Amino acid sequence: MAHTLATTPLGAAPLGPRRRWAALAVLMLPVLLVSVDNTVLAFAVPTLTTALQPSGDELLWLIDSYPLVLAGLLVTMGTLGDRVGCRRLLLVGATGFAIVSVAAAFAPDARSLIAARALLGVFGAMLMPATLALLRSIFTDPDQRRTAVAIWASGFSAGAVLGPIVGGWLLQHFWWGSIFLLAVPVLVPLLVLGPLLLPEARDPSPGPLDPTSVLLAIGTMLPLVFAIKTAAGHGSVALAAVATAVGLANGVTFVRRQQRRPAPMLDVGLFRNPVFSGALTLNLLSVLAMVGFVYFLSQHLQLVAGMSPVRAAAQMVPGLLMTILAGLAAVALARRLGTRTVVTLGLALSGACYALVAVGGHTGSVPLLVTAFVLLGAGVGMSETLSGDLALGAVPPHKAGGAAALSETAYEVGAVLGTAVMGSLLNAAYTRGLDLPAGLTAAEAEQAGETLGGAHGVAAEAAADRPEVAADLLDAAAHAFDAGVTLTAALAVVLIAVATRVIRRALRDA
Repeated sequence: MAHTLATTPLGAAPLGPRRRWAALAVLMLPVLLVSVDNTVLAFAVPTLTTALQPSGDELLWLIDSYPLVLAGLLVTMGTLGDRVGCRRLLLVGATGFAIVSVAAAFAPDARSLIAARALLGVFGAMLMPATLALLRSIFTDPDQRRTAVAIWASGFSAGAVLGPIVGGWLLQHFWWGSIFLLAVPVLVPLLVLGPLLLPEARDPSPGPLDPTSVLLAIGTMLPLVFAIKTAAGHGSVALAAVATAVGLANGVTFVRRQQRRPAPMLDVGLFRNPVFSGALTLNLLSVLAMVGFVYFLSQHLQLVAGMSPVRAAAQMVPGLLMTILAGLAAVALARRLGTRTVVTLGLALSGACYALVAVGGHTGSVPLLVTAFVLLGAGVGMSETLSGDLALGAVPPHKAGGAAALSETAYEVGAVLGTAVMGSLLNAAYTRGLDLPAGLTAAEAEQAGETLGGAHGVAAEAAADRPEVAADLLDAAAHAFDAGVTLTAALAVVLIAVATRVIRRALRDA
C-alpha cells in the first residue's frame, strides 16, 4: 500500500511562500554545521598533530570516525525520521550534537577525541536526512525544489568557506578545541526557530519499526566502510576481508528481509532506478574528490609552504567560493544544456584539477594548487547540486526520508573515502618516499616517517642542538609529501574518468 508523506501537521494549512523560504534558511544551519565541521578538522590536522601527537592511523581515525559512524547510521535514521517525524529527529540530533561538541573541545588525548567524534556521528546521522526530507516535503513544485536544493547544496560550500576562515582565526588565537565550539552558536538558532518554522513530516502509516532491519542496516554499513578504510591504510588484509564478508552477508540478509516485509524499513527497489543510483554515485565521487584534495592542500599550505592558518585559509577561499557559484549556476545551466551535460562538465573539471596536480604537483607551486582547487570547486559545485535534486526527483514523496538518507550515506561514504583511500595512499607514498637524514634516533625516525606533521614535530625538537639535521628533515619531508600528492592525483584522474562513463550511462534518461 502506498503512503503519502505528511508535509504539515494534521489540520494545519500548507506553508505560505514566506514561511517556506524561512524554513529553508533554518534548514541551512545543520548543513553549514556539518560542512564547517568537516573542513575545519581537515584544516586543523597540522595543529592537532602537534598538540595530540597521534600516530598515522590515529590521525586518519580522528577525521574518519565521525563520517564512519554517520554513514553506518544514516539509513536507519532516515527511515526512523519517516516514522517518528523528521522535525523531531532533527531537533534531538541538534541537541545531542551541541552537547558532544563541547565534550570534544576538551578531549585530553587523541583516543578521547576519536570517541567524541564517533558519538558526534550518531547525532549527526539524525541531522542530514531530516533536513533533505523536510526540504522535499516543503517544496513540492519541481522548479522551486530544484532551486531550494541548489541553495541547500550551496550551504555545504558556504560552510567549507567559513570553516578555514573562522577555523584558521581560532587556531591562530586559541587552542585546537575551539573549533568544536563552533557547533554551539550554529545549533542554538535551529533549536529556537525550528519548532516555530518547520512543519513536521512523517509517513502517516509507516508500519512498525523493525529492530532486526535496523541492526542489519548498521551491520552492513559499518563493516563495509571499516573494511575500505582498513584496506586503504596499513591495516590487516585478513581483517578487511572478514569485515567485508560480514557486511555483505548482513546486506544480503537486509535486502531479502525488505523484499519480504509488507512495510519495509527501506524500499530497496529504489536502486533499480538508474537515475537514483547514478545520482548517489555522483554524490559520493564529488565529496571524495573535495575532501581528499582539502586533506593534502591544507597540509601543504601550512607545513610545506610555511603559511599561518589564516593565510592558508585565504588561499583556499577562491576554490571554495567557486563551489558556491558553480552550484547556484548549475540550476540555470541544467535548464539550458540538460542535467546530463552539466554533470559531465562538472566531472571533467574535477578531473582537470587532479590532472593539473599530477603533472605539476611535484613542484609544490602554490599558484598551481590554488588554480587546481578553483577547477575542483567548479566541478564539485555543479555535480553536488544536481546529484541531490536527481536523487529526490527520482522517487515519490513518501520515499523522501529513505532517499534522503541514502543520498547522505553516499555523501558521508565519499567523505570517508576521501581521507581513508586518498589520505592513506598519500601517507603510504610519503613514508616510502621519505629519505631520512642521518642523526635521528630510532624513535624520531619512526615519528617523522608516519606523517608530515610528525616530521615537523621532530624537526622542531631537533632545531636547537641539531639545526642542520632539522633543516634536512624538513626538506626531505616536503619532497616526499609533494611526490606522494602527485601519485595520488594521478590515481584520482583514472578514478574520475572511469566513474564519468558509469554515471553518464546511468543518467542517459535524466
